Amino acid sequence: MTIIKKVLVTGGAGFIGREIVTQLLKKDYKVIVVDKKPESSMKDLKYKRFKYYQFDLTKEKSLRKIMGGINFCIHLASESGGIGFLRKNPATIISNNAKMYNNVFTAATEEKIQRVVFISSSMVFEMATKFPSREADLKKIYIPQSAYSLSKLMGESYCRGFYEQYGLEYTICRPSNVYGFNRGLIKGAGQLHVIPDLVRKIISFQYPLEILGDGKQTRCFIHVSDIARGIIMAMESKKGINEDFNLTSSKETSIRDLAKMIFKILRPSVPFKTRLTKGYAIDVKRNLLFNNKAKRLLQWQPEKVLEKELPGIVEWFKKTVF
Repeated sequence: MTIIKKVLVTGGAGFIGREIVTQLLKKDYKVIVVDKKPESSMKDLKYKRFKYYQFDLTKEKSLRKIMGGINFCIHLASESGGIGFLRKNPATIISNNAKMYNNVFTAATEEKIQRVVFISSSMVFEMATKFPSREADLKKIYIPQSAYSLSKLMGESYCRGFYEQYGLEYTICRPSNVYGFNRGLIKGAGQLHVIPDLVRKIISFQYPLEILGDGKQTRCFIHVSDIARGIIMAMESKKGINEDFNLTSSKETSIRDLAKMIFKILRPSVPFKTRLTKGYAIDVKRNLLFNNKAKRLLQWQPEKVLEKELPGIVEWFKKTVF
């Protein structure tokens, strides 16, 4: 008799969380979602066979009743947003993320769940100088300077600390710049993630197109479906126990090149011109991670290609959001 395992997804109503929930349900897991958004935010999902708890993980409430009987907890809930949000709210980010770690890891330990899958970020490599950066390189670089990056590194320390003291097994997954439909939206300059931000500017006829910084910053964009698949594979594999994985594309794209691709989709007959504006004091100039460990141990690799996916995503933002 096959035992159907239960998976708790914190932040399951968010951009990446929704995709993880969808893929888990397709694989017939029992899914429990915890999110501070109302359950109605997930009413459009094709698969609706999940329990939902509207719950603020920063509050001093016990998660034990929800965590009871869980096999895996995918801890995705986090204070996050576009670069403007991250730079303007450092105290909120580091304080609230720490509160969530305390509540989630403590409840997971008390209920003796099988494993926590912690969703970190490629931004823990904020101070890297060697590229592409491998998982082992994290021990050799300076600690991050931004609050968001530091809070994610702190979450990784929670994983190792709770394992060493209480035997709570973990897996760490580090997504790079994730794109796709339903990418989280926050109003205000610098508050949006980069792709919806560029779409908004272009369809509002901003010309020349404004780019923060020099436009030479590079990122490795990865589709949300690839990320969700990688996280679930890491959860399912015994080779993922007490390991960390960079889940990323290996192709660098500069912000200027990304802007040009989107501009040509939306305004193909207009010459591409940009206007550079002052960026933030702390901004990662290059973000390139080595993903061979995930390929080798999990047999995971990205399937979606940015250039092929962008036209459909840009059109969705144009019609649905802006």
